[in-house]
Amino acid sequence: MIRGTSGPVDLTPKPVAASRVTLSIQMQVTDANIAGNVHGGTIMKLVDNAAGLAAAKHAGGYAVTAVMDEMSFLEPVYLSDVVTLKASVNQAFNTSMEVGVRVEAESFVTGKTTHTSSAYLVFVAIDDDGKPRPVPPLVAETDEERQRQREAGLRREARLARKQAIEGARGVP
Repeated sequence: MIRGTSGPVDLTPKPVAASRVTLSIQMQVTDANIAGNVHGGTIMKLVDNAAGLAAAKHAGGYAVTAVMDEMSFLEPVYLSDVVTLKASVNQAFNTSMEVGVRVEAESFVTGKTTHTSSAYLVFVAIDDDGKPRPVPPLVAETDEERQRQREAGLRREARLARKQAIEGARGVP
């Protein structure tokens, strides 16, 4: 057991389902521009909130955003739409986790639901002193979860290779 932000943290492997979070919120006037389109930054903040909750559930304590690896805006979100965010941990590494978030918007008028955005974020679990701490391994139980786990590993490799290339270009050993 490792001391976390709320006591000892259990490092027993956890299933993806244990990290699932669903948030729903209706978009208001303050979320949109004058054309009635919701600001991308509003959606990004909601994505970060949902992903942070999923990461904290998996880590058993606080986790902080390290990277927003990818954010795709596929369709617009409009004023009065009900936005639903579905987040879960895709893969757990040593002290970090990749979280995937799917954003859907339901039209208040038509009832039609549209997949509007997807994002991948990396969170790091932290201890009482704000230092990285280990997280439990992730257990993928379905074919889809195993695929998401494999893809998370590929994105991690790409992130680390990009970091190494940038440091090399800067002359950092």
